[in-house]
Amino acid sequence: MTAFFTEGHSDPTVQPVPASVVEKVDAADTTLHNPKRAVISLGSNLGNRLETLQGAIDALEDTPGVRIKAVSPVYETEPWGVEPGSQPSYFNAVVVLKTTLPPSSLLERAHAVEEAFHRVRDERWGARTLDVDIVAYADVVSDDPNLTLPHPRAHERAFVLAPWHDVEPQAQLPGRGSVADLLAGLTRHGVEPRRDLELQLPE
Repeated sequence: MTAFFTEGHSDPTVQPVPASVVEKVDAADTTLHNPKRAVISLGSNLGNRLETLQGAIDALEDTPGVRIKAVSPVYETEPWGVEPGSQPSYFNAVVVLKTTLPPSSLLERAHAVEEAFHRVRDERWGARTLDVDIVAYADVVSDDPNLTLPHPRAHERAFVLAPWHDVEPQAQLPGRGSVADLLAGLTRHGVEPRRDLELQLPE
């Protein structure tokens, strides 16, 4: 856990959960009772970017019904959709998890984690302390305006596909094909691996 969630403070995004509910959720996780695999991308270009990404990973792991299975290497990425040099660069990573939560609840949790790190949504493509996006959820393909699955721009973003490919070389993006093939068709300009940095898989 990072300093954000230590020093005597619990995760600020989690409300008290009855012990009986926690036991049921943990039992479902342990027995793999209908878990779904999901892929989430993380990004930060304000503040202590690495600490923020680690804090987001820890907060996701602290969520009842979520177990993180893999954490990608860190990439440093030029901001997307803005003038070069107008914003700090991003740190990006991908986590693969198993969850007993439905997509809507996982999205609510993603937004709660963003808000805990003071994410502000004033402008599209604006700088942000934390971005938490659901890239894929099982094999679901949906054009629901509240949560389009898979993420509608994941297939064209090397900063999502490159770290995902690192942890799951055989991964498939539902409705789009293999991550390896999609990545091969993109430029990696401005998307650089940071081998000097590392995120930790929660214990």
